[in-house]
Amino acid sequence: FPSLSGNDNSEALPESIPSAPGTLPHFMEEPDDAYIIKSNPIVLRCKAMPAMQIFFKCNGEWVHQNEHVSEESMDETTGLKVREVFINVTRQQVEDFHGPEDYWCQCVAWSHLGTSKSRKASVRIAYLRKNFEQDPQGKEVPIEGMIVLHCRPPEGVPAAEVEWLKNEEPIDSNLDENIDTRADHNLIIRQARLSDSGNYTCMAANIVAKRRSMSATVVVYVNGGWSSWTEWSNCNARCGRGWQKRSRTCTNPAPLNGGAFCEGMSVQKITCTSLCPVDGNWEVWSEWSVCSPECEHLRVRECIAPPPRNGGKYCEGLSQESENCTEGLCIQESLTWHPLLLLSDIETASDIALYSGLGAAVVAVAVLVVGVTLYRRSQSEYGVDVIDSSALTGGFQTFNFKTVRQGNSLLLNSSMQPDLTVSRTYSGPICLQDPMDKELMTESSLFNPLSDIKVKVQSSFMVSLGVTERAEYHGKAHSGTFPHGNNRAFGTIQARNKATYIQNLSSISTRSELKTTAIFGHLGGRLVVPNTGVSLLIPHGAIPEESSWEIYLAITQNESSLQPEGTNVLLGPEVTCGPSDLSVSTPFALTIPHCAEVNSEHWNIHLKKRTQQGKWEEVMSVEEETTSCYCLLDPYACHILLNSFGTYALIGEPISDCAVRQLKVAVFGCLSCNSLDYNLRVYCMDNTPCAFQEVVSDERLQGGQLLEEPTLLHFKGNTFSLQISVLDIPPFLWRIKPFTACQEVPFSRVWCSSPKPLHCAFSLERYTPATTQLSCKVCVRQVKGHEQILQIQTSILENERETITFFAHDDSNFPAQMGPKAFKIPYSIRQRICATFDTPNAKGKDWQMLAQKNSINRNLSYFATQSSPSAVILDLWEARHQRDGDLDSLACALEEIGRTHSKISDIAETEIEEPDFNYSRQNGL
Repeated sequence: FPSLSGNDNSEALPESIPSAPGTLPHFMEEPDDAYIIKSNPIVLRCKAMPAMQIFFKCNGEWVHQNEHVSEESMDETTGLKVREVFINVTRQQVEDFHGPEDYWCQCVAWSHLGTSKSRKASVRIAYLRKNFEQDPQGKEVPIEGMIVLHCRPPEGVPAAEVEWLKNEEPIDSNLDENIDTRADHNLIIRQARLSDSGNYTCMAANIVAKRRSMSATVVVYVNGGWSSWTEWSNCNARCGRGWQKRSRTCTNPAPLNGGAFCEGMSVQKITCTSLCPVDGNWEVWSEWSVCSPECEHLRVRECIAPPPRNGGKYCEGLSQESENCTEGLCIQESLTWHPLLLLSDIETASDIALYSGLGAAVVAVAVLVVGVTLYRRSQSEYGVDVIDSSALTGGFQTFNFKTVRQGNSLLLNSSMQPDLTVSRTYSGPICLQDPMDKELMTESSLFNPLSDIKVKVQSSFMVSLGVTERAEYHGKAHSGTFPHGNNRAFGTIQARNKATYIQNLSSISTRSELKTTAIFGHLGGRLVVPNTGVSLLIPHGAIPEESSWEIYLAITQNESSLQPEGTNVLLGPEVTCGPSDLSVSTPFALTIPHCAEVNSEHWNIHLKKRTQQGKWEEVMSVEEETTSCYCLLDPYACHILLNSFGTYALIGEPISDCAVRQLKVAVFGCLSCNSLDYNLRVYCMDNTPCAFQEVVSDERLQGGQLLEEPTLLHFKGNTFSLQISVLDIPPFLWRIKPFTACQEVPFSRVWCSSPKPLHCAFSLERYTPATTQLSCKVCVRQVKGHEQILQIQTSILENERETITFFAHDDSNFPAQMGPKAFKIPYSIRQRICATFDTPNAKGKDWQMLAQKNSINRNLSYFATQSSPSAVILDLWEARHQRDGDLDSLACALEEIGRTHSKISDIAETEIEEPDFNYSRQNGL
């Protein structure tokens, strides 16, 4: 064999060498193709039998024998020599080779008969590039549509194998016939199912590395479809013209994963006419029939003039009448034989009829007396008699204290002669304490609680020092009658010992200040009419950039031009925001307080807007679904999303007798001009902050003091009147002016009194100036309805009197807030929430879920029409939580949805603590 020692690698070995008789080498193992991974050399091996020598040739050149590792053995079966040879190939060797083909190696084996050559084994450097040539792209496809996701893996040696992952789990197309992953690395889903929504990733791998593509989000959506219409409801009018409605829901199927909401209205209304019931009436009697052998004749009548129709009552009485046709002188033989006996029978029958009539009259009178007695007792629950005194036309007046300064025009002048036929001090039914009081009705001081002429008038139970056992009313005021919701601006006091809360009446806004104006820009802000519950939220971006608008918010103080029809009532203030010629790009939120106890079964609440011509037109019903605006009715306020400014008001249409209008009852008191007299004024007003604000302003002008925490009275629309009484006055220290201890107000005056509060005055007189403490009860009740008792215990001296706060949240110092400080949610957090929920999610956790978690379950089609539904939902949240700003509840809602695991309140507090933070930096701009 030629020598392969030294550096002489160019010497060619002979292809065959003469040898002794035998066999050619047979390769038991040939070198395989190999890949160099990173910098690790590879080992090529070759094994032949019989073989005297084995050498490797790479790229046409012999490998030096020093680089060969040889092992020799003997085959036990044939006894032939077996030789195995190894060589190493390094990365450097492969990189240094530059040829038309890949680096290759081949082994040559010699025996006595000649040589044999193995196959050529290629050696390549393995790699896998980082970037995919084509990443899969996300898709939104309708249900049962085809999904094709393309994937071209990175270039690599050896070629990468592709595997698909769904939500980080491998996809096995053998287990799902609907999925095919064999077509050129692409993923094909033949018919999309809801379960196919998810994040898909293309995974490429070879012996060097693994590479992941960008995840592609596939959303399989379902467009909403209307259900069938329900049957038409019954006509809401029992008689005459009314309306009936039918509804359908977007649940066939319900929109999922961002699918389109159903187009069209969910409620249809049509007018209807109910036939009024007609009671039947008798026609005239027929002529008497011929006298029968029984000495009787008949006459008949029918209920056909008119006949009963549409559920009307049938005629009362008999349809047939008979009587003796011989006037008792019947010609029958029995009567002819005994004429004297017949006459005596007739006289006896006449006497029986006379006595029966007298007995019936006595029974009727007795029943009437018992009924009157029971009625009077039922009307005397407080030990006083309620009578109707229509001669007195004042009593329960709507007062305007701005015009009542000195010389109250509503009180009779003591120097004038009393006119008992026309009086504006007290009106309606009043309560007489005792018949003794009726004799004193001609005294002018009776109608003048502030009279300078001192006429002592007292009831018999007050004069009789020993008579104290009058009927005492035992009752307990409802706890929690004073609302403390997130929309209430009223304060509370402690229990009977009343912790002192100092509140100067001068800090309360007067009527002339029920308007707020501010200049807003692109950053938005909030306008508040102090202590009224009325506010306006201008969202960020509603006003164009580089623009500034002067926006105002006002409450109508004069008599409203909106006059509700029938039993419809104005539930809150008439609110104006403007200028009316401006339009915003995103809806603003207007908050109007109301006094209705929210229940769709008892109320139908409408939003109305005043046109430029001064007429009122209906915008929408609160229960109606529309895309023009949105109304969210909370227990004490209505939050309205609008795109145009103007004058708005809420109208309540009671649809049952159980409709409840919430009235706030407040008692004020002050000393009169006569140092011994003390005036109690009881107000019944709408349970809205602005109504209470008006009363407070009036009382400030009168020098009045709030004596007790206001209470809430549920006044039902059942046509029963309202009674107000003063009870338990200390008989030895105080006495009440006659005819004022109990006053009654008709239902219509209470129900339709809005927006002016009802006012009732009581005049008390102390016996001596030494009496400085007043203790009594004021009872306000609706007949056959709710009642409240206020325990009054106060000092009539101003320096000793405890002051009760009027408003727990006095927002008079912050009528307008501009920019980020007006919002509870920091703008950067808001952007993140909108970006997250405006994008449809595979699990349906989009803006519809955000709305549901914030108790917004109705009229979702309104939000679907907005460019950013999540932003409008958050604006509505801001309007509802302008006082508490409960970010924790919002964070919990987000965590329940599963989109965020961070508590935004912690982030918010960090950002809010910096009062002068850079707004553009916060927005990430």
